[in-house]
Amino acid sequence: MRWQNRAHFFAVSAQLMRRILIDMARSRHYLKRGGEAQQVSLEEALEVPIEREADLVALDDALNSLAAVDPRKAQVVELRYFGGLSVEETAEVLKVAPNTVLRDWRLAKLWLLHELSGENHDDA
Repeated sequence: MRWQNRAHFFAVSAQLMRRILIDMARSRHYLKRGGEAQQVSLEEALEVPIEREADLVALDDALNSLAAVDPRKAQVVELRYFGGLSVEETAEVLKVAPNTVLRDWRLAKLWLLHELSGENHDDA
């Protein structure tokens, strides 16, 4: 692949990292009902950390919904969360001001939190 610039490399890397993590989370979810599962005692099970794959899949679904409403905010989340980019690096990739990235990041986090909570505030 021919990289246009450093920003292009980071944008593609963030997309690939997201896909890899989501694919891994989904494949583990499918194996959860058998597959290569090991039997453990109740005491051992209590010591095993709770896996976050379901949360990651839910985040991906919510992020896809956000992209349908506001693609730039979804890109900000992808670059910052999956790509690990700073505000300044994200601004460089998207060719916007750092303040715009901060605003998009804040609003996207609120939007995703609302989506992931499953609450319906339309009744108020």
